[in-house]
Amino acid sequence: MIHKAKKSMGQNFLKSKEALFKMCEAGDVNNNDIVVEIGPGKGVLTEKLLEKAKNVIAIEKDRDLIDILKDKFANEIKEGKLILLNEDILEFNPKTYNLEPETYKIIANIPYNITGSIIRRFLSEVNRPNTMTLLVQKEVAERIVARDNKESILSLSIKAYGEPKYIMKVHKRFFSPSPKVDSAIISINNISNKVFKDKKEEESFFRLIKAGFAHKRKVLRKNLEDLNIKEVGLPYIDEIFNKLEIDTKVRAEDVPFKKWLKIRESFDKNA
Repeated sequence: MIHKAKKSMGQNFLKSKEALFKMCEAGDVNNNDIVVEIGPGKGVLTEKLLEKAKNVIAIEKDRDLIDILKDKFANEIKEGKLILLNEDILEFNPKTYNLEPETYKIIANIPYNITGSIIRRFLSEVNRPNTMTLLVQKEVAERIVARDNKESILSLSIKAYGEPKYIMKVHKRFFSPSPKVDSAIISINNISNKVFKDKKEEESFFRLIKAGFAHKRKVLRKNLEDLNIKEVGLPYIDEIFNKLEIDTKVRAEDVPFKKWLKIRESFDKNA
């Protein structure tokens, strides 16, 4: 059955054997693992995952591709090794399949247009995965790992839950159809919620970084002055910056993740 990629669904099918190998290697897939695959497409990655994992749950939104996958993996589905779901990944509930927190892995070539939504969805999920290995737009991958040592709301949001790592570039020619930009494989390991002791700290951190990046041309201390925290003013912020050895002229993108945690702690303590 011939399937033409649907632009509306962001379909670009991977055809690099090296990239497939690297994704499985980065995900450290073994025969004890339950792997959730997002958008299996024609099943090239699914095939590799089934060779290594205990079980694979593949979630495909495209009904036409579901029919292709059902034919291709009829035996694996019958054996219960592969669970094939025709649904939207953003509506997938891990609890429905008894996926406890940090007991499964996500490995996927995901559509560019929902990359941020997918990452936020699963990192903030109560029943979050232990690791995520994703093929994403190269520019996004570089931003996630702060390859130029410049942080962003995206990179800080991911570091709050796990450890992102850049694996390799995948040239656009290794996709069908070929997208306009190159891709890259990233992994997010040791995913947990241990950075925050409760929901209040978690919300406070995200409110802080959102305020910090609100106006790119302003230095961080000026952006934080606009934050709605009791008695916040420049003298108060300067005192915190001096204590934490942070330059008062620094911009948000130049402050490393661990310093952001210290700022949040200081603000919360004095709020």
